[in-house]
Amino acid sequence: MRLTPSAATATLVFVAFSAPASAGLLGDLLAPVTEPDSTRPSETIRTDDASERSPEKVGRFSTPFAEPTIVVDGQAMATDERCLPNAEGMLSCKPAAGTVANLGDGRFVYLNALEGTENVELSIVAEFGEVSVNDQSRVLTLDDEDRPSWSRPDPVDGGANPDGADSTTLSGALTGVPEGLLDTADNTAKNDGALFCADVTFLADGRMMAVGGTDYYTEPGVDGLPVGVVELEGLKASRIFDPETETWSQSGDMRYGRWYPSLVTLANGDVFVASGVTKLLKPVYPEQPLNSGRNVVQTETYDLDSGTWSENGGPAQRSLPLFPRMHLLPNGQVFYNAGGQAFNPFGQAYDQALWNIVAAYDPDSQQWTDLGYAGLPLKLNEVGLGALASTLNVTNLNAGQVQRLLGDLVGQTLANPTGLIEGLLDTPIDGRALERAIGSGMRGSTFSAMLPLRPDANGGYHDARFLTAGGVPTYVTVGSPGGYLPISSSRIDTVHVDGDTMEYSSELTGPLNEPRWYSYSVVMPDDSVMIFSGGNRDGVVLPGLEGAYRQAERFDPTTGNWTPMAVAHRKRTYHNTALLMPDGRVLVGGHSPINTAYLSFINLDQLGLADYQSRDPSFEIYTPPYAMRDDRPVIDSAPSELRTDGTTFDVAVDSGDVDQAMLIRRTATTHLVDGDQRAVVLPIVARSGGQITLQMTANPAVLPAGQYMLFVSREADDGMRLPSESTPVAILPGQDDAPIVQPAPVVTSGEANHGLVGSLLGKIGEVGRIGDTDGVSPLLPVTDLLSGVTSVIPGPQTLIEGAPGTAGELAGALQRGADIGRDTAASTPDAVRGLAEDAQRAGQTGGEAP
Repeated sequence: MRLTPSAATATLVFVAFSAPASAGLLGDLLAPVTEPDSTRPSETIRTDDASERSPEKVGRFSTPFAEPTIVVDGQAMATDERCLPNAEGMLSCKPAAGTVANLGDGRFVYLNALEGTENVELSIVAEFGEVSVNDQSRVLTLDDEDRPSWSRPDPVDGGANPDGADSTTLSGALTGVPEGLLDTADNTAKNDGALFCADVTFLADGRMMAVGGTDYYTEPGVDGLPVGVVELEGLKASRIFDPETETWSQSGDMRYGRWYPSLVTLANGDVFVASGVTKLLKPVYPEQPLNSGRNVVQTETYDLDSGTWSENGGPAQRSLPLFPRMHLLPNGQVFYNAGGQAFNPFGQAYDQALWNIVAAYDPDSQQWTDLGYAGLPLKLNEVGLGALASTLNVTNLNAGQVQRLLGDLVGQTLANPTGLIEGLLDTPIDGRALERAIGSGMRGSTFSAMLPLRPDANGGYHDARFLTAGGVPTYVTVGSPGGYLPISSSRIDTVHVDGDTMEYSSELTGPLNEPRWYSYSVVMPDDSVMIFSGGNRDGVVLPGLEGAYRQAERFDPTTGNWTPMAVAHRKRTYHNTALLMPDGRVLVGGHSPINTAYLSFINLDQLGLADYQSRDPSFEIYTPPYAMRDDRPVIDSAPSELRTDGTTFDVAVDSGDVDQAMLIRRTATTHLVDGDQRAVVLPIVARSGGQITLQMTANPAVLPAGQYMLFVSREADDGMRLPSESTPVAILPGQDDAPIVQPAPVVTSGEANHGLVGSLLGKIGEVGRIGDTDGVSPLLPVTDLLSGVTSVIPGPQTLIEGAPGTAGELAGALQRGADIGRDTAASTPDAVRGLAEDAQRAGQTGGEAP
């Protein structure tokens, strides 16, 4: 696809819109969204009574806005297009927010994804190792009137690997084959330090760290040929973005290259990293054969003071999916919630069955404890199986792990010989049994949102609750980390902690209104959770054939139900993003899909499918109903810095009926992941007129050091919770050896263990209630699957109207394929001649290719 510029005016690299507040962009931003004239099968819009669909009920999205220039051949060109061709005919494009972070002062740093995919002419698998380039970063600034401007960080690509990447190639490990002869890893300087697929997190001082990333090359591949077989290798790099100077710098490298890792800030401010893969498409490691065919099992910890990484040892290893969904528990352990990114329905790791088990990592003992099978009441740690997955790790077979497992089994089985059976019998026998089974285990491309942490009557935080909805399930018996068709099932997983003792449980909530893949979750200051964007089929298994969801949904934790909300303007599926703004609105952006069917971009939007003309660099701002009102409370003053020391502090507000105060950590997120996302409710212990006194926790595992937003809220007369705009609060680091202070949990009635007989009687009593499921169909998983299949079929009118455009897209794809074929044929003689010369020189120099 070759785009022509709509304008060719040179502008400054730093650009800004200066429309007056009453017109132009600002007027568009504040205008309510209009419903589409018609809906297609793949983008069903839920419509209700007109009054129920008003912005006051569902919120509204602003008109999309995007960076107005593209730098082409060193010159900034003003254009409304997404891409412009340079002098060589290659496309330069505006970056999309595949990764985004809230800098807290009206600025947002974001990173591109899959830079250069628009230049693929035949197949991303054959060409991307040669045409890809390092991803760009940007800083978006929104002023008080929502006027956007952009600046370019230095260096704009994050600056990794200035001396080249330390690639691990298969051809380099072959006896008698000179290194670099059959791959292009050492000759692709423009794309060996991409920010794409790095995870991001904020450090305690407000700087952002990006860990991992991508080194692109072809393997096998020959220099001079435009085609080969692409490889995406994970980087060892960690780099830090400084918001003060908008510059990138290098920090200590990890020991293992990681593509799609996950980060979690620990209670002491250090950063824990797990998973990722060193080689995505060909994960074969001759020097570590048992690690071939799976993701990186070794975990590492970043020391905040020294800026260096250290490996956590054998017992800290764990097989996890890519971008595993992980969170910090109130006892300082890291919880894995059986979610991640899955790339094909046939599996991607020989030990992927272990991904179904939720577990917690203890940074002190540096070992994992299995808690249960996700979504089912099979409580592994309570029956002596807490070390099961660690013992089954083939790269860490040792007597210590076996002894731990056997010791737990003997001790806990003797104490509770029927525990395992009781756990299974706790599974409800009702009309949602099929949904519960289908939705259990690991889910691919789903979010995991940590619901607000609330103190009990003793002031301790003991129940961490995690909302998961949609995604592609394991389908129970397939043994796969994911499928193709998503589900609408929604559940809350709870981990009750009391010191090192942990109890796992899970419950279904009301389902989503549509089965949804890759939707972004945002925890809101009114206690709700919103989700945005996504698709009705997996856009990684078969890119370009998914329908897009533009309608947001809202989860009410009080009712446990999801409600359709406003409809966005743009279709955003893969690499979409959403995050909470300081004023309680949501910035929605992204959409950087993989090329259609892993070929070139063929846009089937005319048939009602997702937008695949290229990446979408635009943003929209979602304004929730509470943010449209003029009776929100206001914070007049609050401390700008706090410590987790258990003391009290005062906040001045303008409303005497404020009844809740909540600290929400600023978001740094990518690929549905923000391991540090958390909202914490602080007790109001006193009030006097316009002043409330809040109790600070003494537990740094509840509020790890970092940058937060303080919201206060009240319940309006109509029942709507109204949060204020936030004020920034920095939680300062404590002492390195500060203990996790946690009051004992409040014991409530009804927690006694009724034993095997009681469980059996309870199940018998529930048999007669099959179908009594509050309106949820017992066949929900089946209807979800049918919906995913039928929604790809366009209606007759859509097919007629879209046929000409689709035919043009296909004709263009054929022409591009012919072009790359001619280029390959023309390049082959010179490439073969060069290959022979390299081999000859390598033989003369002892096997090293030049």
